[in-house]
Amino acid sequence: MRLTTKGRYAVTAMLDIALHRNRGPISVMDIAERQGISAAYLEQLLAKLKKGGLLVSVRGPGGGYQLDRALAEITVSSIITAVGDGVDATRCHGTGDCQDGDRCLTHELWSDLSGEIDGFLSGISLADLVGRKEVQHVASRQDQRLIHARHL
Repeated sequence: MRLTTKGRYAVTAMLDIALHRNRGPISVMDIAERQGISAAYLEQLLAKLKKGGLLVSVRGPGGGYQLDRALAEITVSSIITAVGDGVDATRCHGTGDCQDGDRCLTHELWSDLSGEIDGFLSGISLADLVGRKEVQHVASRQDQRLIHARHL
C-alpha cells in the first residue's frame, strides 16, 4: 500500500490553507516555510488542487490560494484524488491482472482494504482536522516559528 509524498503534501498544504483561511489568500511561500515543502513542488500540487476544484488562486500582491469549498465539503480522500494519487493496496493497481494477467489469490482482500481506507479518508473533512486540538497546537507552533524566523 502506498500513499505517496504527493498525497501527504497535498493534504498538509490544504490543511495549512484551511487553518489560515481567515487571513485571506495564503501564499505558496508561507505554506512552504511553515511546512518545510519545496515551493516549486508545492506550486505543482496546488495547481492540481485548483484544477480539481478544491482551491482558487488570487493573483497580484497579497495573492495566494483560498479554499473553493466549505471545510466540511473537502475530504482527505478528495484531496488525495485531486493530485492523482489514491490509496491502493493491490499489486496490480486494481486492474485484476496481478498474476501473469490473471487475478491473484488475495486480490479481493487487498481491493477490499483499499476500499476501507478510501472510505475512512472520505469520512474525514478539513473541518474535522481543523477542529482537532493537536492540529491547532501544531499550527500555532509553526506560526510562532515563522514569525520568529522572519524577525531574525
